[in-house]
Amino acid sequence: MWESAPDFCAAAHHHHERNQNMAKIAKRVKANSELVDKDKLYSPEEAIELAKKTANTKFVGSIEVHVRTLIDAKKTDQAVRGMVSLPHGTGKSKKVAAFVTDAKEQEAKQAGATIVGGEDLIKKIKETEKTDFDIAVAEPSLMPKLAQIAKILGPRGLMPNPKTGTVSAEIGKVIREIAGGKVDFKNDDSGNIHQTIGKSDFDSKKLFENFEALIKAVQSAKPAAVKGQYLSSVTVNSTMGPGIRVKI
Repeated sequence: MWESAPDFCAAAHHHHERNQNMAKIAKRVKANSELVDKDKLYSPEEAIELAKKTANTKFVGSIEVHVRTLIDAKKTDQAVRGMVSLPHGTGKSKKVAAFVTDAKEQEAKQAGATIVGGEDLIKKIKETEKTDFDIAVAEPSLMPKLAQIAKILGPRGLMPNPKTGTVSAEIGKVIREIAGGKVDFKNDDSGNIHQTIGKSDFDSKKLFENFEALIKAVQSAKPAAVKGQYLSSVTVNSTMGPGIRVKI
């Protein structure tokens, strides 16, 4: 009976600690929400400053942008897809796989691709179904061969696509651009676009320039089939921070 007493104390202590943590989180969330006026439309500069202020989690989080569009996401001709080079990158390095011919292997490696190969790589992915990379690029001549693993790459959003600039004869250039902050965006099922524009410890000016580049790219990716107003609202937030509405 007495032997279990320390266990009981430990459990109580753990419970107390958890409650303290929950209280800390609640306090942080409350303090953050007091900083942000939900009904106000902030300028992009103000919104970024506020997002940085409310980025007070223990780890360095990201600054995210959420764009609500007025497209009908069920209609394929209204889909929004595009690519943007964020001038200051996202702060996250991407693991690139390059599907290339032997002649281009060296170029792909030097440009910063982590996984490089041709038919052997395709065969390996077909057998293992493992995709240990964030984005894939390919030379045009390898696209027909990639068809055999399209069922694996497609659903994971890893299929190289000429539309997003991931199929190119200039493989080194494409890899360098991706490694340097080139991101592709597309709408989700409810017509919204979500994109990280950097880490919360980035300089405000850099975040603002990334924000501007993203919004411009989203605006120019307006589908021809969408008539009238295209963007409904834009919010900025830090990881786990409150949403801050931005006037654009």
